[in-house]
Amino acid sequence: MKTRSVLTSLVLVLGALFAPGFGALVATTGAHAAVTKISHATATSMFRQVGITWSSSGNCSDRNNPTCTSFEQLNLATAQGAQTLKRATGCALNITGGTETGHASGTYSHWNGYKLDFAKGTCVTSYIKNTFTYIGVRGDGAPMWRSGSGNVYADEGSHWDVLYYNCGGC
Repeated sequence: MKTRSVLTSLVLVLGALFAPGFGALVATTGAHAAVTKISHATATSMFRQVGITWSSSGNCSDRNNPTCTSFEQLNLATAQGAQTLKRATGCALNITGGTETGHASGTYSHWNGYKLDFAKGTCVTSYIKNTFTYIGVRGDGAPMWRSGSGNVYADEGSHWDVLYYNCGGC
C-alpha cells in the first residue's frame, strides 16, 4: 500500500473518532485524495454554528428537486470552506445552491459536493474582489477570483458560485 493511501486512511479514521457530531461520515476516494461526504443535517448544523443561512426557491431540501437547496453529500471541506469565509469576512452569508440537481455537471460540481452558491451582497462581494486574486473569465463569461488557498469564486451575476478544493485554511 502506498504511503499516501496509508496516511489518508489514518486521517479518515482519526477524523471519524475525533469529530463529534459528524455521525455518518462517508469517505470516498478520488484520483487525488479522499473526500469526506456529510449529510444535510450535519451541514446545516455546521452553518448554524457560524451564522450562515440558506434558502431555496422551493422552500425545501430534496437533492433531486432543482428548486430546493440541499447539502446531502456535500464535501466536509466545502462546508468548512463556507465557515472559513464567514469567519474571515464577518459578512452575512446566505447559501442559495448546494448539491441539488439542476447545476452544471462535472467532477468539481455542485452535485459532487464541491460547490456552493451564495447570494450576492455588498460586504461579501467587496471582500472577494479586494482580498482574492482576479484570474480572468470562465468559459461562460463569469469573472473569477482565486483565494490564497486555491478556491475559486465566480461572479455569476445574481450570486457567487464558489468552488471549494479545500477548507480555505480551517
